[in-house]
Amino acid sequence: MSAKPPYLSVVIPCFNESENLKRGVLGEVFDFLEKQPFAWELIISDDESTDDSWQLVEKFLVGKKNAFHLKNKHGGKPFAVRAGLAKARGEWVLFTDMDQATPINQLAKLLPFFNSHDIVIGSRGMTRKNFPLYRKLASFIFLNFRRLLLLPNIKDTQCGFKAFKREAALNLFPKLQVFRVKTKIYGWRVSAYDVELLFLGQKAGYRIAEVPVVWEDVDIAKGKQRNFLKESREMFKEILRVRLNDLRGLYD
Repeated sequence: MSAKPPYLSVVIPCFNESENLKRGVLGEVFDFLEKQPFAWELIISDDESTDDSWQLVEKFLVGKKNAFHLKNKHGGKPFAVRAGLAKARGEWVLFTDMDQATPINQLAKLLPFFNSHDIVIGSRGMTRKNFPLYRKLASFIFLNFRRLLLLPNIKDTQCGFKAFKREAALNLFPKLQVFRVKTKIYGWRVSAYDVELLFLGQKAGYRIAEVPVVWEDVDIAKGKQRNFLKESREMFKEILRVRLNDLRGLYD
């Protein structure tokens, strides 16, 4: 690999993604990136998967240049993302999900904003393919509750397709509460850390662009043990916690 840092680092967290890997998501990512006119690298950050995800990724990456596979102690999605960021060398870092609900080709919509912004996030809108009615309703309630208390000008904080200038991401991630409080981890811990991350970014004066992207619920991984009600409660608690932290001056 050239000693010169790439323009873009793509970080994909991974926890029990066997089913998604077997449907060829990494092939789609590589096919797109290899057509780009800029230098890039791909970082798969494994969160101590208990299925055969590690082996599947290792097999796929054989002979692939500009690709790294990280083995991390289980901590949940934020920790896997942070580990990928620590490895990243790109001027920009894109965080995207292994299921490719927002496909990698949507990066083309974000790239024009890189010259004028520090953070560029994908926005799913409310017309989401394969999204059950109860989740649409919950998302609507979450959106309005969150915008009432935090980030009123951002429509979608939870889309897993976000690009940061590397310096901005390195400045913001250590400040997240999830890394300062020790809790026991069960399964694939997601939480609403995105809300705090974007709130801190706005508070720090970073320029944030929100760009509409395609999103479809195509996640077929069965090993992440998601609990919709539990995640929803955690997300509402996260919003309240961030708001209270701000009122207490903890982010000043």
